[in-house]
Amino acid sequence: MKVGFIGCGNMARAMIAGIVKSGLLQADCVYAYDIHTQAVLAVQKELGIAAARDNIHLVETADIIVLAVKPQVYEKVIAQIKNNVRQNSIIVTITPGKTLAQIESWFGKPVKIVRTMPNTPATVGEGMTAVCCNKAVGEEELKTVRSLFESFGKTECVEEYMIDAVVGVSGSSPAYVFMLIEAMADAAVAGGMSRQAAYVFASQAVLGSAKMVLETGKHPGELKDMVCSPGGTTIEAVRILEKGGFRSAVMEAIKACMEKSRGM
Repeated sequence: MKVGFIGCGNMARAMIAGIVKSGLLQADCVYAYDIHTQAVLAVQKELGIAAARDNIHLVETADIIVLAVKPQVYEKVIAQIKNNVRQNSIIVTITPGKTLAQIESWFGKPVKIVRTMPNTPATVGEGMTAVCCNKAVGEEELKTVRSLFESFGKTECVEEYMIDAVVGVSGSSPAYVFMLIEAMADAAVAGGMSRQAAYVFASQAVLGSAKMVLETGKHPGELKDMVCSPGGTTIEAVRILEKGGFRSAVMEAIKACMEKSRGM
């Protein structure tokens, strides 16, 4: 099996790194093309993947084709490749806002399409990807595509209408978490901790807390209450966060993200 990436930006690089480092595919079975040649050459140097000559070469070579370009150029790229896509090739999309029906209409013919929404923690093997597909994709084909994404994290099949919610809560959310870690570290530095130590303490706290939610099965509110001793330090910090509208701000941010996704 050969996988090709049209576009070699941050998300594509994260996925390629996850696939190659996991050992799911040999590096020379992964192809990439980008109009910015240096982007492909950098990944080729780091991971040993193959550089395609152009988009046509890539789609004529790869069995699974990942469209990893910006949403605004999807139609243009599809126009370039639609006549060269093989009958059994699988098209994988990773962009918000572009529906299965819309993608299929641009190809102008029946095409196997899997729509996904991954996130950048794929780079470290902790990605989370939502997956849905059109009727042309068989069960085994979907399983094969999921195996690619599961080489660098977890997958979950969802109804297509849920993809915009996934963008808000998962696809874009690493940025929110990085902001939280940065803010926590800034406060620790203000309290006298070194910057390096502050990032370690803040990051490990976030990692461990997430793991508790996933592995204990307890409600996040219950886990929060377990930390908040009566009259203690944590409940005082929680009070200040609530006073500042912490949860409301997060909800509004994700709502705005979902609305932006729908409009792309």
